Amino acid sequence: MSLATSTAPEPAASSTDSAGGRKALRRQRLAETITAWSLAGPALILLVTLFFLPVFAVFAIALTDWQFGASDLAFVGLGNFKEVFADEGFRASLVNTIVYVAIVVPGTISLGLVIALLIESGKSCRAFYRAIHFLPFMATLTAMAIAWEPLLHPTIGLVNQTLASLGLPTANWLRDEGTVLPVLAVIGIWQNLGYAMVLFLAGLKSIPQDLYDAADIDGADLWFDRLRTVTLPMLGPVSMFVFIVVALRAFETFDTVQVLTQGGPGHASEMLLFTLYRESFQYLRTGYGAAVAVVFLCIVVALTLIQARVLDKRVHYQ
Repeated sequence: MSLATSTAPEPAASSTDSAGGRKALRRQRLAETITAWSLAGPALILLVTLFFLPVFAVFAIALTDWQFGASDLAFVGLGNFKEVFADEGFRASLVNTIVYVAIVVPGTISLGLVIALLIESGKSCRAFYRAIHFLPFMATLTAMAIAWEPLLHPTIGLVNQTLASLGLPTANWLRDEGTVLPVLAVIGIWQNLGYAMVLFLAGLKSIPQDLYDAADIDGADLWFDRLRTVTLPMLGPVSMFVFIVVALRAFETFDTVQVLTQGGPGHASEMLLFTLYRESFQYLRTGYGAAVAVVFLCIVVALTLIQARVLDKRVHYQ
């Protein structure tokens, strides 16, 4: 009996300790939650304020006929979007943007890879060559566009004078509908080339030398075989990143169009962002410009997701 009496309180003490442990655990989880939200809260507020709210506002304005500076507006539903797709100027800017991206992206990636391979294979002046090729990316594109304007001048420009001295035909590069878009694309490649080169150089340095030694043992001792069997597959993640970033930058081209051509001649060099700027801030058709922005955003997001999904299946991750 005395033994039974002495052991009877133990279950109550155990349940009390268990309840106290659960309370302490809940207090710890609450403190961790408060700490996490206090750390992530400022960034979350900035993200909502600077990204989600403006996007929501653009979608809302696109459904109205609001003009910048007007005190009233009316709901027009999808009227702005119908007008966008019926506008020949918008269709021309969309086609120009797609053609521009189709030239700039493969040109930048291929030339950036070639220059990176040449610099990596060299023995001297690597830092100098990297700096020279990366300089256009560091400079503002507006300043670079202003520098290109006298070079492309139809009479006194260095490009035409060089061609004339070689007996080659010249052109009014920025005023000819057949040459203006390729010229802008060349400037875009030149401006993004250094960025692609630096990323490819980083990717080349991350490839283990053991893979090249194994390729030599397997008989892939020629530079082309090494490039095909080792270098390009191992550069897959870098190539995918460069492809997506350069494509986004190409879609966002505005500075060169604004400085050099103003979208002309006609609509031959008009891009989507220039159309958005002109409709919203020159013609003050804010509702219509917001509809253009929504269409532009949907196109860019869709193409980015497609690129990531397609390229990710072809990428070899280390």
